[in-house]
Amino acid sequence: MNSTANIPDYSLAAERVPVYEPQTLPPARIKALKAEIAAGLKARGAVLIAHYYVDGDVQDLAEESGGCVADSLEMARFGRDHQAQTLVVAGVRFMGETAKILSPHKLVVMPTLEAECSLDLGCVPDEFRAFCEANPDRTVVVYANTSAHVKALSDWVVTSSVALPIVESLDAKGEKILWAPDKHLGRYIQHKTGADMLLWSGACVVHEEFKAQALYDLKGVYPDAGVLVHPESPAAVIDIADVVGSTSQILEAAQTLPNELFIVATDRGLFHKLRQRNPKKRFIEAPTAGDGATCRSCAHCPWMAMNELSCLAELLRDEDKFSANEIAVDPAIGERAMVPLNRMLSFSA
Repeated sequence: MNSTANIPDYSLAAERVPVYEPQTLPPARIKALKAEIAAGLKARGAVLIAHYYVDGDVQDLAEESGGCVADSLEMARFGRDHQAQTLVVAGVRFMGETAKILSPHKLVVMPTLEAECSLDLGCVPDEFRAFCEANPDRTVVVYANTSAHVKALSDWVVTSSVALPIVESLDAKGEKILWAPDKHLGRYIQHKTGADMLLWSGACVVHEEFKAQALYDLKGVYPDAGVLVHPESPAAVIDIADVVGSTSQILEAAQTLPNELFIVATDRGLFHKLRQRNPKKRFIEAPTAGDGATCRSCAHCPWMAMNELSCLAELLRDEDKFSANEIAVDPAIGERAMVPLNRMLSFSA
C-alpha cells in the first residue's frame, strides 16, 4: 500500500516561500567576519554546527573553529557528544530543536529563527495528531524535517541516510507504516522495500522543483555525466539517477564513482563541499526549469541561505539577539521526542 488518496496536499504554496538574496561580501570582509565569529565562539565556549546546505564560508568557519559540517544525522550526534555547553546551529529550525532535544541541558542558539523548512511547515502538529489517531494500527515514522511536537507523536525519527534500512527492518517485522511528511521520499522507500506505507502529502520546495524531462535532456548533452539525486526528488527524477542518496551519500558517491562530471539534484549548498573534496571533477546543477516550473527555490533553500556570516557575527556580539535566538523545547515534548530520536541513533550507531 502506498496511498495519499484521502490526505490533503500539504506542499507549501509558492507565496509562503520567502525570496532571500544572500549578501555578496569582499574577501577582506569575509576574513574579518570569520575572525570575529571565531573569537566570539571561543569567548562563549560555543561550537558551530553547520549543515551542508548553508553558505560555504559558514561551512568553512565551522570546520576551522573546531565545529562540524554534516547532514542532519551527524549534526545531531555531534551536538550531543561534543563537550561544549553552547551549540550554535547553522541550518533550519528543526535542526536546532533536534539539538536541544538530544542535549536538553545545553544552550542551543541559531543565527536566525526565521530559517524554517517547508516540510516542517507543511506538517502541522494538531492535524498530524488526528492523522495518527485515525490510523492507530500503524507504526509512526517521521522524517527529521519536522517539529519537536511531530517527533513527539512518532515511534521512529529517520533521516534520509537511514530511512531505508529502518523501514526495511520494520517491514520485516510485519509492521505497517504511517509516514510523514515527504511524499517523494516516502514513495521511494515504499518502492524499494515494498512496505505497507500510508503517506502524509508534504514536499521539499527545493527537491520538488527538479524536472525529469529537462534532466533527461541535460543528460543527453553530457552522456558521460553521473547523475546524483536526493530521494526527496520526484519519482521521475529518481528514475534517471545513477545514485540516489542523502547529502552524505551523494558526497561519497562523487568521490568513489569514476565519472569526471556529475549532474546533481539537491540543494546547491552541497556543491561547496563537493568541489572541495573533488577538485578535479565538475558538478552541474540538475535543472529546475521545465513544464510546470515555478522556481520557488531554484535549487537553493531560501531559509538555509539566511545563515550568513554577518548574521552569525551579530548573534555573537549582541546579547539581546543571542538571548532571543535561543531554541526552547517544552521539556515534556522534548522527553517524548527523545525516544524516537534515540531509536534512530542507536539503530545507526
